[in-house]
Amino acid sequence: MRRAHSLAAAVSLIAPPGSAYAAQTADLRQGYWWYQAPEAEAKDEPSELAKPSIPPMAELATWTPPKIRKLIEDQRDYAATVLTVEAVTDFWRLEDFARRKARAFAGITQIAMLQNPQLNSKSANPMVGDARAQLSAEKDTIRTRYLRAHANGFALVMFSRAACGYCRVQWPIVQRFQDETGWQVTRIDLDQRPDAGARFGVEVTPTTMLIRRGSAQRMIVATGVEAYPNLAQMTYQAVRLLRGDIRPEQFMTGPGEDAGFFDALANGPVAAGDPGTDSAPLAAAISVGDRP
Repeated sequence: MRRAHSLAAAVSLIAPPGSAYAAQTADLRQGYWWYQAPEAEAKDEPSELAKPSIPPMAELATWTPPKIRKLIEDQRDYAATVLTVEAVTDFWRLEDFARRKARAFAGITQIAMLQNPQLNSKSANPMVGDARAQLSAEKDTIRTRYLRAHANGFALVMFSRAACGYCRVQWPIVQRFQDETGWQVTRIDLDQRPDAGARFGVEVTPTTMLIRRGSAQRMIVATGVEAYPNLAQMTYQAVRLLRGDIRPEQFMTGPGEDAGFFDALANGPVAAGDPGTDSAPLAAAISVGDRP
């Protein structure tokens, strides 16, 4: 008993009432290392919206676009709050400055495009009617020649159903593709072969799928009704991808556009991967499956 009183007395001498130790031991559930963050002080919202400070135009011309945009937004909010002619006029003066700044940028852009034609899409995609017609004819020739050259290696399969009205519209388009390219085309009725839908993951009809002969590679090239030019172009791109002629990054590269303005990899890599790596494994990864 005396020893207990001695310990209590020693503690009282070391940690007098009101000390930090006493506060920490007041509630044993908090533990020795317990800490309570102080409550954040409530900040009063300003009763009035501050008027933005608009610098002289000479100084404003040196500001960056994000800084100018922030000033315009602040002035807009201020003008919408006070609703005075002066405040609204200042807002539209800032808008006019931004408009003139954008027009100046557009003008310099035109000069840059004239001096650097490789950056201008007009060099690869002329906008004049006769030139566009000639370019379209050249692309059709390149695409058809390529598809005919690989007619023995691929085929198109269209999945349909008896009650599918759109299928009756799409099938003649697929048959036209056969006439133009010499490809084999096949129509599979999912009502008669329900296993085919599950095996190929097809639910929507019509669905047109590219199949590579002697391989498990396949790729959907059309879902629903697709016009012939789009079907031919998508099939052309899919064949090039499955053959490894292009990488996935180049999937939108059209006929005759290799290494040109519309080739994503024409001027070097655009992603972390090396554009010189073999694209066949990538193509196989997105197309391997059962053959019909």
